[in-house]
Formats: sequence, structure tokens, C-alpha cells
Amino acid sequence: MIHSLFLINPSGDIFLEKHWKSVVSRSVCDYFFEAQERASEAENVPPIIPTPHHYLLSVYRHAIFFVAVIQTEVPPLFVIEFLHRVVDTFQDYFGSCSEAVIKENVVVVYEVLEEMLDNGFPLATESNILKELIKPPTILRSVVNTITGSSNVGDQLPTGQLSVVPWRRTGVKYTNNEAYFDVIEEIDAIIDKSGCTVAAEIQGVIDACVKLSGMPDLTLSFMNPRLLDDVSFHPCVRFKRWESERILSFIPPDGNFRLLSYHVSAQNLVAIPVYVKHGISFREGSSSGRFEVTLGPKQSMGKSVEGVTLTGQMPKGVLNMTLTPSQGTYVFDPVTKLLSWEVGKINPQKLPSLKGTMILQAGCSKPDENPTLNLNFKIQQLAISGLKVNRLDMYGEKYKPFKGIKYMTKAGKFQVRT
Repeated sequence: MIHSLFLINPSGDIFLEKHWKSVVSRSVCDYFFEAQERASEAENVPPIIPTPHHYLLSVYRHAIFFVAVIQTEVPPLFVIEFLHRVVDTFQDYFGSCSEAVIKENVVVVYEVLEEMLDNGFPLATESNILKELIKPPTILRSVVNTITGSSNVGDQLPTGQLSVVPWRRTGVKYTNNEAYFDVIEEIDAIIDKSGCTVAAEIQGVIDACVKLSGMPDLTLSFMNPRLLDDVSFHPCVRFKRWESERILSFIPPDGNFRLLSYHVSAQNLVAIPVYVKHGISFREGSSSGRFEVTLGPKQSMGKSVEGVTLTGQMPKGVLNMTLTPSQGTYVFDPVTKLLSWEVGKINPQKLPSLKGTMILQAGCSKPDENPTLNLNFKIQQLAISGLKVNRLDMYGEKYKPFKGIKYMTKAGKFQVRT
């Protein structure tokens, strides 16, 4: 399985390494560094890099590369999923997962990694179980450990580890019993010059925060479960019940967890919530060009589109831009040729626009193609796929919990070709 794990920052420094079987030399990362140099951006580094004696599998999150070294062939998604679980665990333990935070809590990081893998095979990957094995760091605990020389390792086995529901500890008690679910959808789309959709898909997740006493058994049903494609569940979900009735039935872990992730790829089901009107033109032999962009809501079901930003990589021949935004502020970097426009919230009565001229290099030929614009936005209280939770019921406990469902749609890779 996994022999070693290397944590590498964007400047190519290995700032943490952990070995489970034999020690693998750092020189194995040279193959990774070569691939990193060839990639234009950090996200474009291939996730799987074969070397003469090893395979390197990596994920890039929070400006850190998590690189796993394996010697025998294993399902690559298995390793990549484990690496994502490591990142999520660090985030849960320390509040964030940056290089500085990992260095600050290096002892706890090594203790957690030691529990998550046993001889290279995944062992305890549930946050609840890990927190009973290795106590999360607090200022008071750090002071006590420094004075007494003790560690964060718990003194007894987790209660849930030996039960049929290893993701939930026993004897959980809360004064306020509550269960909240967030349905978050990310829309990836490519819109062509004429405004037609070339490709569009939705990646969705349902994140839960469940703080319920005892051992509750929950069922969650949807108005339109047939929308969901390619669904991936948390281990607590009873798959047979989903297959037969399209109902989520589960004993939830305690605290925050991802209940399921799904995919909607049927293009007729993907509504595009914003439109971009653009007029970008370069005249042959002229030292100036025209730039005009207007944004507006479309199929947003009456909800307001917020947090809108538009970015575009301008052609090399553009020296500067003189633009007038009707709303928000724009920045053009003459070195990187990157235009960024912070729009904010779209008001349907007064649509935001950005108009002006581009100053081109003298004697420079007309650019081969117009720039591509990338859009970022979010819409509260809307799942763009139309997914709706019907009801949430609880069995096995007598009390009445507080229940809440929140929806949000945001842009993933949303590209408009001009």
C-alpha cells in the first residue's frame, strides 16, 4: 500500500515526510519536481507519476502537494481519496491546513498519520475515532504536555472502534440536539461566443453537522432523487435502502461529515444562472482595441447572484486597459496581462458593465484569438439542479431535534469564450 508521504510546498521544499514501511529516499521526489516544472499551474501537475521503481500519487490542496509513494500497483483513486481524507482530518483538527499550521503541530500530525495508516494500510480514518485516540491540540493541553512531558495520545480505546457503527462513539450527550444539512452545488460550464452551452455539469455535496444525543437513526428523503447521478456515500448510509427506495437511511457520525457527493451531467438539467454579453475586438494595424462586458442573471429562480468576480487573461500584445465599471472595481496587471473585475451582487434593474479601450503594442499583429473569461459567483438558498429535501425523520430516540436545510450554488470552472 502506501510506503511514504511527502508534503511539498509550491517552491519545491519538502517540509514533512512520513514513512510507514521502509524509508524511501527524498530523491524519488525529483520525478515529481520535473513534472511540476513542466506544468503551467500547480493544479496541472499529473496526479499519477510513474517512476522506475515507484508510483507517485499526489493531490494539491491549500497550496501544499501531498505526495504518496507506492511500490506495487493499487487502485489510484483509493490512494487519492485517502490523501483527501488526510487533508480533511488536518483541517478538522487544526482549523486550517497550511504549511505554518502543520509545522506548528508537527507532533500531533505524526501521531494522527501513525493512527490513520497501519503498515501502509488505512486503519482509522473517521474523525470521531481519531479524536478519541489523539486529542486535538489546545493551548491548555500544550502547556500541560510541555510541563508534564505527556502526549496527546488518549489513554483508552475509542468506544466506537469495537461496535458495528465504528464512525460513532457511544454515550454522546447534548443539551441542544440539532441536525443541519448543507446542499452545496458547484456548476462547471463552458459557454461559447454566441452564448450557447458547450458543456455543463454540476458537482454536488451534502455536508452535515449532526449533534444528537444517544444513537439516533435518521432517514432523509428527496422530492426528486432521480436527478442524482454517480452518487458516493459516507460509509454510514445503508446502500440497499437507497437502491430500493431512494431514501437515505443512516446512523450519523457525531459532528461534521460529508453525507454524500453526487454528479448531474445531463445537460438539459443544468440551468446556467448568469449570462455574459461581450464585445471584445482588435483592429488590424490599430494600436487600440474595444472591450465591453455586461453581466446579468438568467434562470436564477428569482434568487440574487452574489460574490461575482470576472477574470480574463489578455493577449500578450495588450499594454494597458482604460475601463469604466458601472459597478465594483477592476484591476489590470500589465506584467501578467490578467484582468480582474470584482462585481459583487448583480442588480437585475441595473446590470453591471465594464467598458473601455485596450492599448496595444505598436506594430504588433492582431491577436489570433479573443481572451477567455472566467466567472465566479454564488447564489444562496438555491440548488441549481432543482434538488430538494423532502423530509428528515429520526427514530430510536425520544427527544425532538432542531432541523435545518440550507442550499447554495457556486461557480466551479465557469468559462465564457469570446
